[in-house]
Amino acid sequence: MRSKIVAGNWKMNKNLGETKVLLTELSAKLPETQAEVMVAPTAVNLASAVTQLGSSTIQVIAQNMHFAENGAYTGEISADMLLAVGVDTVIIGHSERRAYFGETDEILAKKVAAALAKNMRVMFCFGEELEDRRSVNHFNVVESQLKNALFTLDAADWSKIILAYEPVWAIGTGETASPEQAQEMHAFIRKTITEAYDEGVANNVSILYGGSVKPANAVEIFSKPDVDGGLIGGASLVADDFVAIIEAIG
Repeated sequence: MRSKIVAGNWKMNKNLGETKVLLTELSAKLPETQAEVMVAPTAVNLASAVTQLGSSTIQVIAQNMHFAENGAYTGEISADMLLAVGVDTVIIGHSERRAYFGETDEILAKKVAAALAKNMRVMFCFGEELEDRRSVNHFNVVESQLKNALFTLDAADWSKIILAYEPVWAIGTGETASPEQAQEMHAFIRKTITEAYDEGVANNVSILYGGSVKPANAVEIFSKPDVDGGLIGGASLVADDFVAIIEAIG
């Protein structure tokens, strides 16, 4: 049975002191839930976050990693470095990494392979731009992103994969994606995986929605049958908002 997951991507926010304060608030207010709860602080604060949370059920995950084990890659972080500080799950392919840092499907496929080789979990992000949605090419774009980065994996590898669909056109653009549009795409994603593998793989992979989930819309979005949780941006930086979203998933 696939997991329900609520993950907070803090992006380039919160210094060390602010990270400690937010984690303290989250730990104190964390509701009873069947969902996995994850937070992704900035890389320089990962070790501190792991130590602070200790035996907490809140998992600390990374926002990115390089595909090489080591070498002349200034400013990058390897899988072994993450594992050494107690982080075993990594976000790969976030829309901002694709847009601002030129990460291609080929690069992302190498990152996924590198993480899986170290037995890490991968939260793989993908999704269409506004022009793709307007030209009714969104299904093709999503299928291509999945195929190019993930469909060379063995079926067994999918036990380590979490998917996070980001409708980039609905994030910070003034456009909005309805819960029905989220469900439509999530159902398409599951169907696409079924065709590439089988129903067992498709029905066991968690597919998160990453399109501006907030306390006001979380219950409706999470009620959709193929939406297994959310990858939360701005709302995860406010303890009460993030806690409300966790409560919405039950």
